[in-house]
Amino acid sequence: MGRSRQDRVRQAFFRGEALTLENPRYLPWVHVFTEDLLGADVGPGDLTLRAVLPGGGRGTARVMAREPGVLAGLEEVSWFYTRHGLRTERLKADGQRLEPGDAILRAEGSLQALLIVERVGLNLLQRMSGIATRTRELQELAHRHSPATFVVATRKTPWGPVDKRAVHLGGGGTHRLGLGDAILVKTNHLRLLAASEEEAIPLALKRAWSLRAEAVFIEVEVTALKGALAAARVFEELRREEADPPPSVVMLDNVPPTEVSRIVGALKEEGLHDGVLIEASGKISEATIAEYASAGVDAISVGALTHSPRALDLSQAIE
Repeated sequence: MGRSRQDRVRQAFFRGEALTLENPRYLPWVHVFTEDLLGADVGPGDLTLRAVLPGGGRGTARVMAREPGVLAGLEEVSWFYTRHGLRTERLKADGQRLEPGDAILRAEGSLQALLIVERVGLNLLQRMSGIATRTRELQELAHRHSPATFVVATRKTPWGPVDKRAVHLGGGGTHRLGLGDAILVKTNHLRLLAASEEEAIPLALKRAWSLRAEAVFIEVEVTALKGALAAARVFEELRREEADPPPSVVMLDNVPPTEVSRIVGALKEEGLHDGVLIEASGKISEATIAEYASAGVDAISVGALTHSPRALDLSQAIE
């Protein structure tokens, strides 16, 4: 089979290490959610600063944690503050756990710069840390029931790769980084090819296989046992002549945990389980994630990680 199952999971879904400020495809996103938001916020100028601190002056600010969590976004916020003439000192590292009262970042420079960048910087840091914290919580919960199951993000990411990096810093998988790096055949694609999943899946996967060299992984979304078996059989046939094919993934969408367990069992009975990775998706929450992990899936995708995260409570105070 070549690569181990866990290696294939990481090859397909864990590519967050590429999301750094050195990556020319990632940096523009950080720019959008700092410089562009700051421009919209400041507009013609800060009226309060003009009224209260017309003379300016210099000072120091410290960003602090008000609640426990996982830190994410420190690299991005340090970059943003530095662009505005502030000298920064990182007192923690991205991915570290935080406790209330922990100092995260120290910034020094003009009082006007410290006050102007404060809200945008905190918004970014709080959002990314909230995503990382929730990811870590759900990943730890899944691992308590199945050490081989991993929590991954979806494309429900209002802040794009910035949200994906936050998931990565929380220990979760990024899944696709965009539409151009992997093939994910969804229900809407299948409906355009044939009347039923079982008929459409072979057509879709054989077409997708022609672009396998460009895809980090190839995945198809199914909703029932028949579709899962059809997909696994086609993948088995297509992989047979390949020395190192991309990971083949079957996504079980909105399938209850008991049915997921039955599908995993059926794939094993037919000798098809080793050839495919299994992802569970669709309205999965803290209340159900343990059941999905126990059902034997390789990945659990959770859209709520990024489409509706709760910001971690952080503050910035001028010293």
